[in-house]
Amino acid sequence: MMRQLVLMILLGTLAACGQRGVVTVDPVARNVGTVEPIFVGTTRAFDPATGSFGAERSPVLSLARYDISVPPNRAPGEIRWPRQGRAPDPFTEFLTVDDVIYPSATDFRRDLSAAMRAEEGPRQRALIFVHGFNNTFAEGLYRIAQLSHDLDLPRVTVHYSWPSAGEALGYIYDKDSSLYARDGLETLFNEVVAAGAQEVIVVGHSMGALLLVESLRQMDIRNETKLRRYLAGVVLLSPDIDVELFKSQASTFGELPQPFLILSSRKDRALQLSSFITGEPNRLGNIGDIGQVADLEVYVIDIAAYSTGSGHFTIGDSPELITLLNNIGSVQAAFDRDNAGRAGLLPGLVLTARKATAVVVSPVVAINNRLTRQ
Repeated sequence: MMRQLVLMILLGTLAACGQRGVVTVDPVARNVGTVEPIFVGTTRAFDPATGSFGAERSPVLSLARYDISVPPNRAPGEIRWPRQGRAPDPFTEFLTVDDVIYPSATDFRRDLSAAMRAEEGPRQRALIFVHGFNNTFAEGLYRIAQLSHDLDLPRVTVHYSWPSAGEALGYIYDKDSSLYARDGLETLFNEVVAAGAQEVIVVGHSMGALLLVESLRQMDIRNETKLRRYLAGVVLLSPDIDVELFKSQASTFGELPQPFLILSSRKDRALQLSSFITGEPNRLGNIGDIGQVADLEVYVIDIAAYSTGSGHFTIGDSPELITLLNNIGSVQAAFDRDNAGRAGLLPGLVLTARKATAVVVSPVVAINNRLTRQ
């Protein structure tokens, strides 16, 4: 009884942390903000009452594109939602300027292919982002628009929106939904490849990381050659995955896809709560001992030094850490060099335990054009 009471208090505190995001359409915002086109695949059911995708599960993958206006008056990592009862402010708030729900996968692939061809570079590239626990459709959508803008990603962005309840008390529903959504993510990956993507980066946040690893695992079992041909990197942001479960998942791969990055923080309060809920002390996103994954070829990036607030989405709030995703293609080469080369990309202490490498990142400041660790 005491455990349940404490849990309700903690979850209630998280639930009261701020206004929830909704999709707000305002075509005028196109003339004010920077428009980020976000392609979407979702296993959420469409809700005609709201004109958007909700928390109910759908057996069919819906495909769409949303053009999101990122307002000019904001700090990196910041997202502001329009408030109900007043006109939206395109100078400070994230708004949707246009959207299309594709009637067929052929139409989706046509527009995605055109978007990838329009990007600079010799290869057609896409990034698939999978949101985490307790996200509405709008929150996941606008978060990846924010990251795409702040990162200045040199690739087309695709968002996989799975049917999270969007409620702090919906942890069990969300965990079941993340497993329910595995096939949908695999289908979306295949659609992106069919559209002409030659390199696909996949990024999973929180519980979305569990969904991502599960989907990659089943894709590797079904068609390892195809997965290896197109998958160009894996990034897990604050992954809400039991460490022993992750090791079991990883064991089914002949070799883990590379590079394989795990961003973790011992100060992640959301994962501390997850450990409390599940009764499992070790979560991959706040792993304290690299020896726990020593037999796996992974890079564990300890970002605790940057963590503030809940510490659960530090990568979205820190301009220095944001460069990790923007330079994902350079990470493998950097880690293959000596420690000086590694520290040049990620200032901090580098530790190695058999196959796994840990980097304890420390903030840096520029003094007379030289980087000095704080």
